Parts: sequence; structure tokens; C-alpha cells
Amino acid sequence: MAGIAGIAQPGCTTQVERMLDRLTHRGRAGRTVVEVQGTTLGVVWNAAQPASPAEILARYAVYDAWDQSRSATARVTGRGLVLERDRLGIAPLYYGRTSDGALCFASEVKALLEVTREIRELPPGSRYDGRKLELSHGLDYLPPPAQPPEAVAAELRRRLTGAVERALAQFADGAGAWLSGGLDSSAIVAVARPRVRQLHTFAAGLFGAPDLEHARLVAEHLQTVHHEVIVSPKELFAALSRVIYHLESFDALLVRSSIINFLAAQQAANYVPLVLSGEGGDELFAGYDYLAGLPPDQLAAELLDITGRLHNTALQRVDRCAAAHGLLANVPFLEPTVVEYALAIPTAYKLRDGVAKWILRRAVEDLLPEPILRRKKAKFWEGAGVGEHLAEHAEATITDADFRRERRLPNGWEIGSKEELMYYRVFCQHFGRVEDLDWMGRTKCLRPLATRPQSDSPRLP
Repeated sequence: MAGIAGIAQPGCTTQVERMLDRLTHRGRAGRTVVEVQGTTLGVVWNAAQPASPAEILARYAVYDAWDQSRSATARVTGRGLVLERDRLGIAPLYYGRTSDGALCFASEVKALLEVTREIRELPPGSRYDGRKLELSHGLDYLPPPAQPPEAVAAELRRRLTGAVERALAQFADGAGAWLSGGLDSSAIVAVARPRVRQLHTFAAGLFGAPDLEHARLVAEHLQTVHHEVIVSPKELFAALSRVIYHLESFDALLVRSSIINFLAAQQAANYVPLVLSGEGGDELFAGYDYLAGLPPDQLAAELLDITGRLHNTALQRVDRCAAAHGLLANVPFLEPTVVEYALAIPTAYKLRDGVAKWILRRAVEDLLPEPILRRKKAKFWEGAGVGEHLAEHAEATITDADFRRERRLPNGWEIGSKEELMYYRVFCQHFGRVEDLDWMGRTKCLRPLATRPQSDSPRLP
């Protein structure tokens, strides 16, 4: 991933250099700061996302962009600085105002905090010119294909194959994939394996974790170069501070999942420049257990809702864990041609006879071992064996009195558990007490819409 930052004022090179100092992990191949029509733009880049000063001056823009799906752009136009972000928010982008009112932006919050405490996340699929925020393109359902399930599965396979091929276009000699042994990551690995000379797969978890066993089965079946990261509880705690620094969140479930993902990415960076991820499969194809309890007429809306929330939860995990180690991460399930088709597939093909992701299983049934095709959804931290290690540590180290005193945050949010308070304390060590947290995503309570209080907002706080 590249990292971009800038201020809509001339003469801000020192400030933008300071912002880039906080983003150097995102691009280790080069770095530059230029002034373009009264705006100071900066970028760090990697080998797959070059951004020379001449190119910036020619395009009047800096960007974190790669393939059809991922794009965060800051462009100088005749009317000033314009910020744009891809439809699903795969590429991160934040903005704010300096003390003298200049629009500023960065790929990560930590860089913006160098010049402002006013932070906003640019919503997915939107455009902001400093005055008006416009949604340029969002998610919606398309008319369903008038085809039997066999034809739908074949077309889904074709589109997923195309997305993987495009992701690997620059990496024919070797690439990597995060492999949990779940259906989504295994499907991506199965499609990718014949399309690259050498495919490295990476699984992480505590000793005896279910993910390690299932990932090993997939790797042996597909003959990948497989790497396991066996993590001890002590190593979980040792990595916690670095994970929260890069993740920029204290959401309990997100941090839990990110620790294992972070350690797998750390290992991957020793071998490959690119990793494929199976993110998005559960949201597009109804993989979560709670979805089976929804009335059928509510399922489509729920899938659209949780897909639209990925940008500052699961996709933030993917982005930050990869970028922390200078990796590129690609999510083939969220490539536009796959998303558009997935949103047209009838929900009756996604959740059928109690089987989650039924149509996806049909699409790859000839590629994977039977135990993987039958495997049920396990949350990332559950499958990796993290379990309650972190929660138990928090319970043992944070008193009830401390929890009562510290759980209400300045913006009105309430910390949900001692575990989350433990993460919040680490977050504050890195970033101070950030009073405005509107930019931060929170994991959605996975309960059917029909059982949630009517006052629940359709957007994350």
C-alpha cells in the first residue's frame, strides 16, 4: 500500500514530511513532497505503486491506487483540493482542518494527528472538495440472473478467477495468501494456485488452533509453500502495542482478530510482496451464523449493510496489518466485477437448507477437500485459538472500580468490557486522548435486525 498526505496550502513541506514520517511503513521504495498549485502533496510508495515527482506534477495528484477496486486519491483541480475514495473503502483516507483552517488529508489517522486533532473518515465511494461531500457511487442490488444455480456458480467462479488473475498479473513468479483454512481464504488459494509459479500460504494461531489444522490440509491439497506461525499467549501480549498502533482502533473484536493477522503478515513479508485475502466472502454470501435467524425478506438488506461496514473494521484490519510490514494486500471477493455479480445473486442461493455460502461452495466444490467445503464459519480469533486469553488477562489486571471510572469516554461512548478498556489504554498511550472518534469503526453487534432496538442507528457511531 502507498501512503499519501497533504495540506491545501503552499509552504507546508516540513509539516507534510512530518506526516510522511508516520507513514513510512506503507511505502518503502520511495518518498516525495511537491507543491502543486498552492497545495503541498506528499507520498510514500512501494515498487508496485510508483509515484515519481514528475508523475505527481503531471497528474496534479497523489494516490494509493492499485487495480480496479482500490483507490484513494487527492487531486488538485482548478477549484482546489479534491479527495476521492473507492466504493467499498478498501483504500483508507482521512481528512481534517489545520489550526488555520486548511484542508489536510492522510492515509492513516496517526499522520493527520501531526497537524490536527479534527479527524474525519472520507466515506467509501465519496468525493470531498473541502465544501461539499458527495456520494459518487455506492452499493446496491442488481436484478437477479434468470439462471439455475449451476450457471450462477459457474459465472461466480469465472468472475472470481478473473479477479485473482488481475491481482497476480505483476507477480507471476511468486505471491502469497493468508490462509485460515476457512472456505473464503481456501477458495482464493485454490483459484490462485495454478496461476502463479509459486504460491506461499501463511497461517497463524496458538498451538492446536483449528485454523492451523485446516490450513495445513488445504496447503497439502493444493501444494503451496506453506508457513505456520505458532503463537504463544506471551507473544500475543507482546504484539498488542504494535498492533493497536498500526490498527488505530481499540474495538475489542477487531483487535483480537488483528493480532493473529498482524503476525501472519509479519511472516509473509519475509517471502512475498503481495498477499491475497478472503475478506468479503462472509458479507457477500451470508457466512455468519446469525444470518440464518433472519426473516428471508430481511437477508438482502442485512448483507448490503454489513458489506458497507467493512471499510473501517475488517478491511481496516487487512490494510493496516499488511501495510505495517510493507506488503500489498488484495481482496478478490471485493473486486468490482465480483461484488456486482454477488449483489445480484438471489439470497436463496446464498443461504440454502441451513447451509451458509451455499452458492460459493458450489462454485469451488471441485477445488477443495470435502472437510473444507463443509467447514462452518469460525471468527478469525476463534479459529486461531486466541479464545479468551486476552479477556482473561484484562479481567485479572483491571479492577471493577477502574472499569466503572474509565468506561465512559469523552465523546459519550461506553467501553464494553475490561478487555476493550485494556486496548483503549494502549491506544491512548500512542495517540493521547482523542476526543473526536467519529472516524473509528466499531464491530457491529451480530444480531438480526428484527431483534435490535428501534433506536439503533443504521450507521456505526
